[in-house]
Order: sequence, then C-alpha cells, then structure tokens
Amino acid sequence: MNKITFKLLLATILLVGVTVKAQTHLFEHPDFETIAKDHKTIAIIPFSAKVSLRPKQMKEITPEQLKEMEIGEGQSIQTAMYSWFLKRKKRGKLLINVQDPNKTNAILKKNEIDMEITTPEELAKLLKVDAVITGKFETDKPMSEGASIALGFLVGFWGTTNSATINMSIHNAKDGMLLWNYNKRVIGSLGSSNDQLINKLMRKASRRLAYTK
Repeated sequence: MNKITFKLLLATILLVGVTVKAQTHLFEHPDFETIAKDHKTIAIIPFSAKVSLRPKQMKEITPEQLKEMEIGEGQSIQTAMYSWFLKRKKRGKLLINVQDPNKTNAILKKNEIDMEITTPEELAKLLKVDAVITGKFETDKPMSEGASIALGFLVGFWGTTNSATINMSIHNAKDGMLLWNYNKRVIGSLGSSNDQLINKLMRKASRRLAYTK
C-alpha cells in the first residue's frame, strides 16, 4: 500500500468515525392521529438509563455511584425532552400540553412508584394525563453536565459521547395501548449535552408525531 492510498484510507476511516450514523425503527399506531385529537395533556416519565463504562472506569466508581449517575441521566433526558416540546409549543407547533417534570416526579416520588412493575396505563392515570412517554436510554458515557463532570473527576474521562441508543414509547391512558415507538441508535459526534442529543434524535421523528404540526 503506497502512501497516497494509505492517507486516503485513513481519511475515510476518520470521516466515518465523526459522521453521525443511525439505525432507526419507528412504529405508529394506525389510529394514533385520531386518538391524539382527544388528548390534552401528556407526561414524560424519567427514562431508564444505562451507562456502559469501560472495565477500567468501572473499577474507579462504586455500584452506588453508577446507579446515581444513571438515575440522573434518565432525568436529564426527561428534562431535555420536555424542553424540546416547550420550544415547539412556543412556536405554535405543538397541539397538546406537557406536564412539568417537577410535578411528574413529585407525584411519582410521593406515591413511591416502582417503575419496573408499574404499567404505562397506571402511570397515566396516577398523573392524570391522557398519555405518557416512557423510554430507555443507553450510552457509553453520561451526557448530562453534572454526571459528565463527576465522571471526569472520578476516572479522568472527558469528551463527548460517541454512541447512544434511545427507545421511547407513547401509551394511551385510557387502555394502555402503544401509540408510538421510536428506537434510534446514533454513532458519531453527538454534541455535548442531552438537549443537543434529543434535538438530533427528534428532528425526523417529530414529522411522524401526531402531537406536532
């Protein structure tokens, strides 16, 4: 392999490494738009988050610290999603109201809700909303500012996340029916915050979301 060929190959590898690549799966219930017309308020549940650190990094933190980090990451995704909806509401592009996450989380905490054994239908009725957004988030490094800084001090790991998977669903409160599911994996340069991540992930998905214009 000559030098020119090698340089071209290296440039291609680097280009692929920094380019955002995505695998997307989107499900939409055929009656979602019809059902959504009767919805007035939805709630976003804190996402279930998993941070998959490298073995060397795992040795530097305790299971309790990792669990706390994942809880914070799930709430950060919830907040970022709420912010995304609010921006569209301000632009007149959102047809429903979104419950403030502070209220949502307070109700969940007050009722000592175990998310692993509570159905979306039960959550929606408890929160008194017409539908709930639930989801799972996996990443190889936390993107919320607080968790990222904390991890940096603990294990000396800085920089942006280079892979993330988000799986979010919307369930109807009346019967627990799955109305919408969005699963997307992104590899590459994602930005440095969950707000940027959500904006990137939701850019195309919002076109198929019945709540948006």
